[in-house]
Amino acid sequence: MAVLVITGTGTEVGKTVTTAAVAAAALAAGRSVAVLKAAQTGVRPDEPGDADEVARLAGGVTAAELARYPEPLAPATAARRAGRAPVRPREVAEAAAKLATEHDLVLVEGAGGLLVRFDAAGGTLADVAGLLAAPVLLVASAGLGTLNTTELTARELRGRALELAGILIGSWPEAPDLASRCNLADLPDVSGAPLLGALPAGAGTLEPAAFRAAAPDWLAPRLDGTWDAEAFRRREAP
Repeated sequence: MAVLVITGTGTEVGKTVTTAAVAAAALAAGRSVAVLKAAQTGVRPDEPGDADEVARLAGGVTAAELARYPEPLAPATAARRAGRAPVRPREVAEAAAKLATEHDLVLVEGAGGLLVRFDAAGGTLADVAGLLAAPVLLVASAGLGTLNTTELTARELRGRALELAGILIGSWPEAPDLASRCNLADLPDVSGAPLLGALPAGAGTLEPAAFRAAAPDWLAPRLDGTWDAEAFRRREAP
């Protein structure tokens, strides 16, 4: 797995912190890691973006960003309103492939969900994954409403003959409600993919050293971690 594409069921589900955790676990396993943010929106030129946040939390990664737009909008809209050239799927794929010649693992983080548009032609992160033939890690929320968006994304990936590597819960609450606990069994069922981890709520607020030390505990072995989905389900079962 030289390239892993990371998307979410929507915005604010924990993609960046998840990317940082995957990077930290890979680094701890002795792998070299690059993080590519295809299109960063909603930050000024002098502000740190998502790739910078991954580097802060995870440590020694190569952080790259292809395009940046000031307004917090979908990349295609933000590019149009800023009067700037959009980023296109082929450019993202070419940048990721180049990084993959120099690193053991390249993490490509999208913006929003799988089908958020990069350009007026309708290019998306799904197109990037297709060009790279790369597996996709889907970050989902824990609670009510997550099953529908997770299943829709999984269906889209299958329809494009793309591999859904697994589902990761981007923020597991300290006191999970009934829906969240039931979703531990239902998310794999509706997606047809395994649960590959659960990040505790507030993980991104940890000091970097504590974050790096804990990250492998949040991720399944496929992501260089030690997290056991079945044990977690038994512990949290309603």
